[in-house]
Amino acid sequence: MKSLVLTGTKRMEIKEYDKPQPKENEILIHTAYAGICGTDHALYNGLPGSANAVPPIVLGHENSGIVEALGSGVENFKVGDRVTIDPNIYCGKCFYCRTDRPELCDSLSAVGVTRDGGLEEYFTAPAQVVYHLPDSVSLKAGAIIEPLSCAVHGVQLLKLSPYQKTLVIGDGFMGQLFVQLLQAYGAYQVDLAGIIDSKLKLNKDKFGVTNIYNTTRDKIPSDYDVVIEAVGLPQTQEEAVEATRKGAQVLMFGVGKPNQYFQMNTYEVYQKQLTIQGSFINPNAFEDAIALLASGKVNPLPLISHELELTQVADVLEDKVPDVSKAVVKVSVSEG
Repeated sequence: MKSLVLTGTKRMEIKEYDKPQPKENEILIHTAYAGICGTDHALYNGLPGSANAVPPIVLGHENSGIVEALGSGVENFKVGDRVTIDPNIYCGKCFYCRTDRPELCDSLSAVGVTRDGGLEEYFTAPAQVVYHLPDSVSLKAGAIIEPLSCAVHGVQLLKLSPYQKTLVIGDGFMGQLFVQLLQAYGAYQVDLAGIIDSKLKLNKDKFGVTNIYNTTRDKIPSDYDVVIEAVGLPQTQEEAVEATRKGAQVLMFGVGKPNQYFQMNTYEVYQKQLTIQGSFINPNAFEDAIALLASGKVNPLPLISHELELTQVADVLEDKVPDVSKAVVKVSVSEG
């Protein structure tokens, strides 16, 4: 089978691997789609993701596909089932797992990070992280459930109420997902700040954003109850804190570099009684993410800008492909 292998920092090769065999309590999946995200950019450049990736490794942690074979002990699945995969595998034994914070697991492993993932024709995953896809959710949309579940986890960390005026900073794929999520969770007003007019207009015209701000020329007002920072740059992190009113919450979702810092006025945090919340991966959020897609309350398909082949992945990770909002790789099987 064809596998796209990360062989070193900024090095990828297509290799012929043997089809893996599922071990006890594992499922072999014939890959349909694999999403490309910021974590893959980091791993490609030798930076850590949710965990460290040690080459040679097959990336691809946002996956959908068809069940090809079952290892012993697997129940509730059959060959031919359409599935999506939560890549994150927790030990269940460490302090964080035993205090209901598995996302902070000391022994976190992940499909497409610490074990081979979906950028190959077949891969295996523990049955406990494999989920059925409803008939109403396409295989392409199924590859978006993992990033959507990360955003769902971020929203679940907030205290949301219908009266709140909310702002998303960042018009990338995740920022645009948050626009739809905040509406699905009942925020009465959702605004979006970014730098690309076409994306801002799309979200105002199609997804019901109230106000849009192009931060290259517009000033964001400081009157928001909830601000979600979905960029990960010091400038936008500072803008997120500055955009708050008293009693507000700031979700720092964007992933900065490991050595990155931003400045904020600590008196303002005190005087406004701000809550500044981090958000890491996606514990116990897959069922909600699947339900949001199945219900139509979130529609990620208009946000996918590129459908790739395995041979094109490295160019995207090298930023050689212009205007990528969200790229998915069609690895093998199709609908039907």
